[in-house]
Amino acid sequence: MSNNFLTELTIIILTYKTNKEILYNCLNSIDKRVKIKIIENSKNFENQDEFLKKFPNLSIDCTGENLGFGKGNNFGFKRTNTKFALALSPDTILDKNFFENVKIYLDGSLEFSVLGVNFYEEEIKRTGHLSYGYFTKKSYEKKFNDTLIEVDWIIGCAVIVNLSKFEDKFVFDENIFIYFEDFDLCKSLTRNGKKVFTSKILYIKHIGDSSSISIIPELKSASNKFRNWHWRWSEFYFYKKNYNYLYALRKCFLKLLKFPVMMIYYKITLNNEQFDGNKYGFLGLFNSIIGKKSSYRI
Repeated sequence: MSNNFLTELTIIILTYKTNKEILYNCLNSIDKRVKIKIIENSKNFENQDEFLKKFPNLSIDCTGENLGFGKGNNFGFKRTNTKFALALSPDTILDKNFFENVKIYLDGSLEFSVLGVNFYEEEIKRTGHLSYGYFTKKSYEKKFNDTLIEVDWIIGCAVIVNLSKFEDKFVFDENIFIYFEDFDLCKSLTRNGKKVFTSKILYIKHIGDSSSISIIPELKSASNKFRNWHWRWSEFYFYKKNYNYLYALRKCFLKLLKFPVMMIYYKITLNNEQFDGNKYGFLGLFNSIIGKKSSYRI
C-alpha cells in the first residue's frame, strides 16, 4: 500500500443524541485526512450543518430509529467504501500518534479481521480495566510481534475492522441491541480459526458511559434500568449462542435467584435505585432465558 494508507480507512462513530462537547473532543482527535462517518441512531442529528462545516472530512447518516450498537455499526459498514473501518465510540479521544502508528497495520502485510487498541497506564490503574482479555483463566499473554498481542477478545469502544473479511460487511450480531457484541464477535472469529489481535501502540482515552443520554441527570434512572436490563439479556444470549443453553443457565442461575431476594431487601429498606437495578436485571435475564428478543427501550 502507498503512503496514502489513510485513504483506505473510514472511521465510523455511532451516536445517539450524543453530547456535543464529547463528540467534538472525539472528532478533534482524528486526523483530518481520514474519512469520518457519523451514524446517528435516530431520525435527526442535531447541529448537523455546524459539524459538517467544521469537519470537511465528515459525513452524517441517520438510521431513522435506534438500531442498537451492532446493527447501527453494520449500517455504517455497509455504507463504507474503504477496506478498513474503525468503529469508534464517541466518548473516546485518540492519541496524537494514533494515525502515525496505525499505518503499519494497514499496509497489507498483516492479515487480520479485527484489531483492538490499548488504554493508557493511568486509565488502567484507575478503572482496573484492560482493552483486551481472555475467555479462560488459563490463557496467557501471547506476543505476536513487537507491537501486537494475540488475544481472545478486544473491547468494543475502538475496533479496527478489515471489511474485506466479512461477507456483505456484516460484522456484529444484530440480535444483540447493546453489550457483549465485542465478546460475541471475537468468539465467532476465534471459533472459526481466525486470530484476534490488540495493538500495544494504538492508544485511546475512553471516558465511558458518556456517549448518549446517560450523562443527562434527569435520565440517569432510566439509563440505569436500560443498562441493567440489556446487560443481563445479552450476557445470557452470549453464553447460549457461543456455548449452549444449559451452560448459559448454569452461569446465570444464581443471579436469577439472587435478583428477587435483593428486590425484597431493597424494597424493605426503601432503596429505590438498587431495587430498580435488581428488578430490571432480573427482567432482562428472564426474557433472555425464555427466548424473548432484546426489546426493552427507554
